[in-house]
Amino acid sequence: KATQGEYPPASTYKIITALAGLEEKVIDKTTTFFCPGFYKFGNRRYHCWSKHGHGELSVVDALAQSCDVFYYQAGEKLGVDKLAQYAKGCGLGRRTGIDLDHEKKGLVPTSEWKKNRFKEPWQAGETLSISIGQGFNLVTPLQMASFIAAVGNGGTLYKPRIVTSIVDNEGRVIKEIEPEVIGGLPAGKNSLDLVRQGLFKVVQGNRGTARRIQIKGVDISGKTGTAQVFSRKKGEKFDNEKLARELQDHAWFVCYAPSEKPVIAVSVIVEHGEHGSSAAAPIAGALIKKYLGVAQPEIVELNQEDNRG
Repeated sequence: KATQGEYPPASTYKIITALAGLEEKVIDKTTTFFCPGFYKFGNRRYHCWSKHGHGELSVVDALAQSCDVFYYQAGEKLGVDKLAQYAKGCGLGRRTGIDLDHEKKGLVPTSEWKKNRFKEPWQAGETLSISIGQGFNLVTPLQMASFIAAVGNGGTLYKPRIVTSIVDNEGRVIKEIEPEVIGGLPAGKNSLDLVRQGLFKVVQGNRGTARRIQIKGVDISGKTGTAQVFSRKKGEKFDNEKLARELQDHAWFVCYAPSEKPVIAVSVIVEHGEHGSSAAAPIAGALIKKYLGVAQPEIVELNQEDNRG
């Protein structure tokens, strides 16, 4: 499923919306949008995961708190085709090239794609869903691991390797499999620095959606996500916990550590796990703890309002 499972990226996609918005100058580090818990677009309200809203937020804090309303507005200014341009530049919508059979390439929708696929024009409201990683977007867990690694290393996309070296029976190295660069993120240093600040605050900030996985002595940067499995009708209300398991949301978390000089990148999806912060992020925290050989994560309790992202 790392290479063949295709899922909506949910709020992990906000990293791309942020990079695209900063590079296209529709937002900058001083831009703020007010979140009252929804965004009115046409005759419809597009809700934020926090029903009470986040108030006034910049791009950094909007990443940290995973505010939907901020990214609805950034995405609206960009449009679906500009978002698609950056998503593809970040490695989505194409195979990573790993040496495993039947790797899927996911889906990065465009206005032309929809016209060809459904014989219908793209609707402006659909861009809002795309901006927060819902709608037609599809990614594989490996694509997201490759992408978040590039964010962490400063912008270089590498081809994933299964083998790093070949040794003989005596332990002598016969061949080194060198890293292969396959591209670079379509973002400059200033944009990446701002996004990295937001990802840092996701875990290390007081209001970050994944602050519960803080590890003493190791800073982690990442992004939570909660991917809807089925479409909800306008105004429809339901208790997610009472849904059949196969209809419950998928839980995402992508991250790298340590934040300043990362040596590991992790992509976790828990199918029907509901919340990225409570289901996927602790798994990533445990993996990082094991890899780096550090103490158990210090668990910070979250209230229900913090659980989506």
